[in-house]
Amino acid sequence: MKIKYNLKKKDASSGARLGEIEWNGRVYETPMFMPVGTQATVKTLSPEEVADCKAGIILANTYHLWLRPGEDIVSQAGGLHKFMNYHDGPILTDSGGFQVFSLAKKKDITDDGVRFKNQYNGDELFLTPEKSIQIQEKLGSDIAMSFDECVAWPSTRDYMEHSVERTLEWARRGKRAHTSEEQSLFGIVQGGEYEDLREKCAKALVEMDFDGYSIGGTSVGEDKPTMYKMVEYATKHLPEDKVRYLMGVGDPIDIVENVMRGIDIFDCVSPTRLARHGNALTKYGKLNMKNSKFKDDFTPVSEECDCYACKNYTRAYIHHLIKCDEVFGARLLSVHNIRYLIHLVEEIREAIKEDRMQEFRSQFIKDYYESK
Repeated sequence: MKIKYNLKKKDASSGARLGEIEWNGRVYETPMFMPVGTQATVKTLSPEEVADCKAGIILANTYHLWLRPGEDIVSQAGGLHKFMNYHDGPILTDSGGFQVFSLAKKKDITDDGVRFKNQYNGDELFLTPEKSIQIQEKLGSDIAMSFDECVAWPSTRDYMEHSVERTLEWARRGKRAHTSEEQSLFGIVQGGEYEDLREKCAKALVEMDFDGYSIGGTSVGEDKPTMYKMVEYATKHLPEDKVRYLMGVGDPIDIVENVMRGIDIFDCVSPTRLARHGNALTKYGKLNMKNSKFKDDFTPVSEECDCYACKNYTRAYIHHLIKCDEVFGARLLSVHNIRYLIHLVEEIREAIKEDRMQEFRSQFIKDYYESK
């Protein structure tokens, strides 16, 4: 069945929203952070470990799964839930739009679709809105994304005007192609830093009546004030009874700031990527576990954390693993970083319940940036 969103409460002093997503007889609270499983796996972790972090929705990447193993293989396996053995929450697939931004050249982006080279064998690929939807339906995700053009920042107004028109036409085409009664489909608001284009895109997508709405075109080179401005331009034109999803954002302060601007769900590869480089997220800032000061530190990565890594291992041991390039070190830090971000949104939900998001934001900044 399609997901259902219920708005439960709004913070008295900000745009922060407390909500619930209903799926398959279960309820998942928002705001929510969603771990990313690009290749149908959250890097280095088992589905059980991801669930132990109290994750709900997780992501998989349409473009990469299209290339390998191919959507037909996943469909034959019974869909992503069975293929990757994840049953603890919904699975969201992106559309391939970010790959337009990161892999395609502008000359290969047309109103019909986008031409790529298969990065594994060099074959020419052509991705259209209809093809993106077809792939996502075969993958069997619970939430599919409209195919959009994600444009780098900064971009000229002329290019962004045409890009918004293209994204809206692709949204219409994708919606017409979408046939699954079980899969929710989200529209993606683009428009760069131009307020009127964000408004135009948001209003047009709302008129199309998607199951939820995403804000794209952030984390593409802009500074934080510009990101927050782009989010504000979009959220004020989105319906209150639908999920609002900010794509590809996972810096802790960005989660706090954008919850206050009305965002419900976030995703990012950052917690596992940071872990593979030896970094740990904590209440008091980011720690580089390669630092020699941790070699004889027999305390947990974070005293406040309830994750498997912090309950069972010390900074000294994880420092040793990271220095020796042992995969177990990256696994432990991945568990910790994902749990940190999920715990952060748990704390945010409590702050919204108690109408103290402004206070929470101030204390977060003091702890994370000023306590070192």
